[in-house]
Amino acid sequence: MVSDFAAVAVFLIVGVGFVLFTLLLSKIFRPSDPNPIKQSTYECGEEPFGPSWIQFNVRFYIFALMFVIFDVEAIFLFPWAIAYQSLGLFAFVEMLIFISILLFGLAYAWKKGLLKWY
Repeated sequence: MVSDFAAVAVFLIVGVGFVLFTLLLSKIFRPSDPNPIKQSTYECGEEPFGPSWIQFNVRFYIFALMFVIFDVEAIFLFPWAIAYQSLGLFAFVEMLIFISILLFGLAYAWKKGLLKWY
């Protein structure tokens, strides 16, 4: 019983030790040449202006989050479509349920006005 926990403890110690060792090596061997250009905020090649703590409309975040959610869920359709003929009727019904849940979420977001970009 104790030997089971000892194996877990050894793996934990080795894992934490490996992480700490690699962080120490990177601190030793990395180049350190701080200057104002390297420490400035990078905004896609544009010169930053104004403070970094600005408020923006939360709709932009919600719109982007919904895009990611529907994009990732659409990825689940591709393996199903490729293997459709070998899956049968049960998989077809499951995919109809999945798509109906997606459409319900889209209709809910549309009704709430989350898809308006203004």
